[in-house]
This record gives sequence, structure tokens and C-alpha cells, in this order.
Amino acid sequence: MRVVAFSRWDPLHDLLALHERMNRLGSEDAPGWTPAVDLYETGDRFVLSIELPGLVRDQIKIELQHDTLTVRGDRPVAREEGAQFHRVERGHGPFSRSFPLPQPVDADAIAAEFRDGVLTIVVPKAAPASRRIQVD
Repeated sequence: MRVVAFSRWDPLHDLLALHERMNRLGSEDAPGWTPAVDLYETGDRFVLSIELPGLVRDQIKIELQHDTLTVRGDRPVAREEGAQFHRVERGHGPFSRSFPLPQPVDADAIAAEFRDGVLTIVVPKAAPASRRIQVD
């Protein structure tokens, strides 16, 4: 007698997995691995939190070009001499994540903190331009 294992099909789970794979294929981000990110906005700033366990500050590069914030880095593969891996689930290698910001920011006031494997970047919004106009 042959035993067949059944599992419940979850079409939503399959659809979400397919959507994530498609996003990675069409992404401008570099292949390698994709760290988890939270990006939110308040009245005066954007805040980005990105999980980067196992990295050190020197392995992270942050760049602002025009209206796009980019975070890049590289997590090397930890190889032990003579070790045979049975499972590798953590991402390794280079990564790049880019985030277009929907309004002007104060590039000189951007601050970044790296603590306990989480990089937090605070991007203040630019103050609206104002000037007094002389009436002739």
C-alpha cells in the first residue's frame, strides 16, 4: 500500500510568492539577496529601517542621487574549511536597494545609525521654499 501525503493548497500564498519572484526579476536592485526593509513617512521626514544582520558599518554604502536613496552592501559567505552545508537559507553576497522619495529632502541633514544589525536612516524633508516678493 502506498501512502500519499496531501497538503492544503493555498492559492494566495502561491500568488504572493510568484509576485515576489516577478518583482525581483524586474528590479533594478542587484541580484544576491534582498534584506527586509520598512520605509515610512512622517510630517517632516522619511525613515528607512533595513535588516542587515552579520554586516559591519564598513560593508554598507548609502547614497542619495536626485530623489533616490540607495543602500548597497555585501555579506560574504562564511565558509569553514571542510564544511558541507546541508541547508543555506540566509542571503549572502551583494545587495542593492533603491527607494525613490516622492518629494525633495534635505540631503545635508540625512543621518544613519547602525545598531544590533538594523540600519536606520532618517531623511528630513526639505523645507518648502519661501521668499518675500517685492511688489513694484
